[in-house]
Order: sequence, then C-alpha cells, then structure tokens
Amino acid sequence: MTSVDLSPRMGSQVTIRKADLLSGAHAKEIRALLDARGVLLFRGIAPSDDELRTIARTLGDLRIGGARRGADGKVLSEGDDGILKVSLDAKVNPDYARFLPGNHLWHMDGTYEEVPPLATLFTPYRLSREGGDTMFANTYAAFEDLPEDEKAELEKLRVVHTMQAALFPAMRNCTPEEFAVWCSYPQRSHPLVWHHRSGRKSLVLSTSGAWVEGMHPAESHDLLQRLMIHATQPQYTYRHAWQLGDLVIWDNTGAMHRAMPFEEGSVREFHRCTLNGEEPITAPRREAALAG
Repeated sequence: MTSVDLSPRMGSQVTIRKADLLSGAHAKEIRALLDARGVLLFRGIAPSDDELRTIARTLGDLRIGGARRGADGKVLSEGDDGILKVSLDAKVNPDYARFLPGNHLWHMDGTYEEVPPLATLFTPYRLSREGGDTMFANTYAAFEDLPEDEKAELEKLRVVHTMQAALFPAMRNCTPEEFAVWCSYPQRSHPLVWHHRSGRKSLVLSTSGAWVEGMHPAESHDLLQRLMIHATQPQYTYRHAWQLGDLVIWDNTGAMHRAMPFEEGSVREFHRCTLNGEEPITAPRREAALAG
C-alpha cells in the first residue's frame, strides 16, 4: 500500500490491490492515514454493494438500520443492509431524498446524535452530466491555526444544531408545512470544540449549527459565519472530481463536506456505507478547565 497527498492539509490517494483492501490486511494503516489526512481516495476499486460492506467492516462498525429522528420517532432506513443510495430521486431514496438539498451546504453528518458517525465510504453509481464534485474541509487544521487566545474562548462555547438551520438555507422556497416538519425534529447541543480522545481538537462546524448558547443572536450569527468562512479557506479544503470506480472514505469527526451543484433532474447516484461513531463530542473536563 502506498499513498500520495492530494493537497497540503488534507486528502491522500491510496494505491492498493482490491483483494488486499477487501481482506483488511492494511486496515490499521488505513485507519491511521484516515485520521491523519481526513480523506482517502482509492481509484478504480469499483466496489459492489457487498464489497463496500466488506471494506467498511474491516475499518469499523457498519451502521445497519438508521438514526431515530422526528417527533413521530420514525427510524429512517440506511437502506439495504447498510447501503444507502444517495439520490435526489425519491423513487431511489424514499426516506432521505427530502433532506438531501442540505448536502449542498457545508456540514458534518450526525450533529443530531450524541455520538456522530466515525466515517463515510462513498462510491459513485451514476454521475451527473455537469458539476457534482464533492468538497471537504479540515476542521482539525482550521482550529489549529487560530490564535491561542481565541481557541481558549471557543472551547468554552456550545452550539445548538437544528434541522431547520441545516435545510432552510438550501430550500428558501419551502412551504410553512415543510418548515414546521423541520422544527419538529430534535435539537442537539454540542461543544464548539471537540476534544478527541486522541488528544487532538477540531471545530464542530456545520450548517446545522443554529446558535451559540448564551450569546446574543447577532453575535452568535456573526461568530458562526466567521468560523465557517475561516474553516473553508482553500488551504483547508480538497475538491474531488468523481470518476466511476472511485471509492472515497472521509473522517466525519474532523472534516466537513458538501456536494457541489449539478444539473436539475440529474441521475447522480452514490452508494454509501457509514461507520458508527466511537466517541461522543466532548469538551475539556471542568476541573481541567478551572485548573488551566
């Protein structure tokens, strides 16, 4: 197994035999490289759904079923035994298609869960005629480059994440009924800075971030907008132009992502596996914060 960097701060292209990838022989190396680089590209793998599941299981705990969402407690299906078909066509993706316009905005997955997903495995099934690239942003590096005094202040803050914050910017023409449905979904408060068990720290940023707890709404809006602009500067991002046969794996705990625009009515379809999270988003312990 060999790798080359795709951009200075994130992304590596990995060369490995498909049989070795399926066997899990290099799983520890791949996990370490994913943690260090955030996004891994494997060209020409062209995994079937069964092979995608197999690769996922070598790297972590494959999510089967779905996350409980909404006031009605409905569980949205992750698809066929862990394979979610990502498409704006409701016939292809009946449970999730109505939420996918939010994918065009910067986000991390699982901000409504106590333990967000660890990583995503993504492979194209059909590509759009134009556009449809995916962009990634390194939220570890974005935090590391902030001034020390600002880091200390940000580590004290918590942000509330909501469905309406995630979807309304992408669907400004929504109906009152649609907006009411979004408002019925649960909210989740997370620290703005994630203290990972590895000792590293990252910004917990997503379009779903609605407001900073205890802060004036105007100041909250300005802070979150400023941090989003900071974290998505070119030096922290990698833009991937898809080819059929690609397999991309990204670290959901230290990166945001977004789908770039593509033509209306596109047949664009990807198949996705999700690895269940392994640690909650945590802030520094109060005793440590007081001692500091």
